[in-house]
Amino acid sequence: MPELVNPIQWATPVFILMIVAEMLYGWRTGRVRYEARDTLTSLLMGVGSQVAGLMQKGVVLGLGYWVWTNWRVLDIGWQWWAFVIAFIAEDLAYYCVHRAGHRIRWFWAAHVIHHSSQHYNLSTALRQTWTGFIALNFAFRLPLFVIGFHPLMIAFVGALNLIYQFWIHTEAIVRLPAWFEAVFNTPSHHRVHHAVNPRYLDSNYAGTLIVWDRLFGTFVREDPAEPCRYGIVKQLGTFNPLKVAFHEWIGILRDVAKARSWREAWGHVWKPPGWRPGGGMTSDELKRRWQARKEVAGGDHAPEQASSVAAE
Repeated sequence: MPELVNPIQWATPVFILMIVAEMLYGWRTGRVRYEARDTLTSLLMGVGSQVAGLMQKGVVLGLGYWVWTNWRVLDIGWQWWAFVIAFIAEDLAYYCVHRAGHRIRWFWAAHVIHHSSQHYNLSTALRQTWTGFIALNFAFRLPLFVIGFHPLMIAFVGALNLIYQFWIHTEAIVRLPAWFEAVFNTPSHHRVHHAVNPRYLDSNYAGTLIVWDRLFGTFVREDPAEPCRYGIVKQLGTFNPLKVAFHEWIGILRDVAKARSWREAWGHVWKPPGWRPGGGMTSDELKRRWQARKEVAGGDHAPEQASSVAAE
């Protein structure tokens, strides 16, 4: 087995330099927006995510080793092509956990942190969850160990996937060549993912390869006539990192405590964010209302009505 370094450790200084460069670019051109408290919150969330990851790493890797040792069906070695296949397989697993992170409130409680900024710049990429372990996000990688990919190989290519996603958190790049946009995730595609405009909700879940969204019907192209608005449907309204990290978990506990039945309690945990007994305001409902307004207005760019109800 080769010695594998953690590529994120090597990439972190580059991340900081790129953020500084983007700040200077935004200051000179006005094309990228930074806000001091928002950026500081993103940096604190990034540091907290790394600390949480170090605390959980042993448990996750230990579980991965156990599954790989006892349940793998193939003996996949460390050839160069194994890394390529592992990267593609891990990217598909990322698509699945990312999609679950928007469609199931339990997973959204961990993922919402990344979407809580109303700005879209490179510092937003560092705004990562502290509670992915609680959400059991690692379970989506377990099938890769059953196939036969070594846990350290998956950890390595997973880190490469996260590094790739850093640079796409920017408004400085409008579009890239068509062949690149067709295969890979890009700033344009990922701006759509972070947008709260109804037409853009719950789309473009890709990590590196946008082909998964095209294949599974979740791809939405950025429309220059409708600029992206960022954040979450009901904006958080705080820069407190503890509230950013845990607000949705607290919301789940409150809703479950007030539930009038086990079925209702189950819905508050496992149904889409924004679900409420008898209705609610999920992303599907927001898109349905937007579509109805568009049809009444007779065009693709009907005025949007800002919702005051969160898809929490």
